[in-house]
Amino acid sequence: MTGDHTAGGRLTTHVLDTATGKPAAGLSIELYRISGNDRTHLKSVVTNEDGRCDAPLLAGAEFRKGEYELVFSAGAYLRAHGTNLPEPAFLDIVPIRFGMAEEKHYHVPLLISPYSYSTYRGS
Repeated sequence: MTGDHTAGGRLTTHVLDTATGKPAAGLSIELYRISGNDRTHLKSVVTNEDGRCDAPLLAGAEFRKGEYELVFSAGAYLRAHGTNLPEPAFLDIVPIRFGMAEEKHYHVPLLISPYSYSTYRGS
């Protein structure tokens, strides 16, 4: 999606497997809201064939400015797709904590491989 097609803000993500050059289909993601020392679970999702979620993680009345954390089950995804990882894996659970200060579109993509990851604020 391009532009802001919903009232208020929305949160989306996209996961790419940089080792294979393909979308990370079937990767589990947990979303948490952070408030001080409290961490509240909001939802669990699994990426589709395009490495995306079928709907925004937050949108409309669900969207609130604040601090959040996305927790990506990278190790389980990599193992399920045939990657031979050491035990323990260098990367297993990948948490990304970020803030949303405006009611706009926040896109938090993840690029993963067995030994690296990166993220950025996408569009």
